[in-house]
Amino acid sequence: MKWLEISVATTDEGADIVSARLSMLGINEVSVVQGREAVERLMNDAVKYWDYADDAAINESPAVRAYLALVPENDGMADKVRESMAELKEMESEIGVRLGSLEVVSREIDEEDWANNWKAYFKPINVGDKLTVCPTWEEAEDDGTRAVLRIDPGMAFGTGTHHTTRMCLELLEKRIKGGELVADIGCGSGILSASAILMGAAEAVALDIDPVATKIAAETAENNGIDIMKYTVYTGDILSDKQIRTAVTRRKYDIVLANIVANVIIALAPLVPQIMHKDSVFISSGIIDDRLDDVVAALEENGLQVNKVLAGDDWRALEATLK
Repeated sequence: MKWLEISVATTDEGADIVSARLSMLGINEVSVVQGREAVERLMNDAVKYWDYADDAAINESPAVRAYLALVPENDGMADKVRESMAELKEMESEIGVRLGSLEVVSREIDEEDWANNWKAYFKPINVGDKLTVCPTWEEAEDDGTRAVLRIDPGMAFGTGTHHTTRMCLELLEKRIKGGELVADIGCGSGILSASAILMGAAEAVALDIDPVATKIAAETAENNGIDIMKYTVYTGDILSDKQIRTAVTRRKYDIVLANIVANVIIALAPLVPQIMHKDSVFISSGIIDDRLDDVVAALEENGLQVNKVLAGDDWRALEATLK
């Protein structure tokens, strides 16, 4: 069989955003080629595993690659990707992350083992003290002290190894004591909210503007044996959709999560305190270093106090409580 390889030139920081953009077109099987600097930094830090690493990455520039079967229903997909990346480029300043050229190159290739080769680079990883993130085809060593989240990296969005998600999980596990009610705003693959329940939270509400994301979040919960009565998923924008806002804000949450981007967190700042009680915590990530001060200022202007900041390369995550 012939395949269409579509490569999008980006930056190491922009790879997750490009991957999410591709998912909006229904392209969820991607590989991320990290640039020389990122790979060398990871090697120097003795990090063994990372998201979708490519064995040739040391000689590559950062890119996101997608593979599609050459069938009639995929005709014109390369052009659709180019249009989508052009739109994304126009949003770069608003997003606040360097996205690179976003140049799109496509080529036909013969069938090969690309679909499975990358699996060798994603192994079970321990996050913090309570959680192991494990691909669906691997067996995790389970000594009974860790919750095990099984996730398919072929799914869109986070797998737990990117700095933004990892830092959120590290902050989250410290706040899970058992029985919490959790809200996950911009849930993506559902890794944060599903992990919260597996670590002992009683219930989670997950929402995202992207129907692909909410579908995958529901599948993540189901694949991990989470009771549907404990996991509610909404599709839509809580800032503009009155029905979703009413449904979500009728409750107070022990933990509110938002692993998105700085501009969205700033926009959420007036809303977040409304769904918190005096002992609640707000955990947010996806904040590029240059925007940290803006996010902190917005939260503090709306009655929140930032108590902790974690750093991972150029990314920041924070924990805040009501003043």
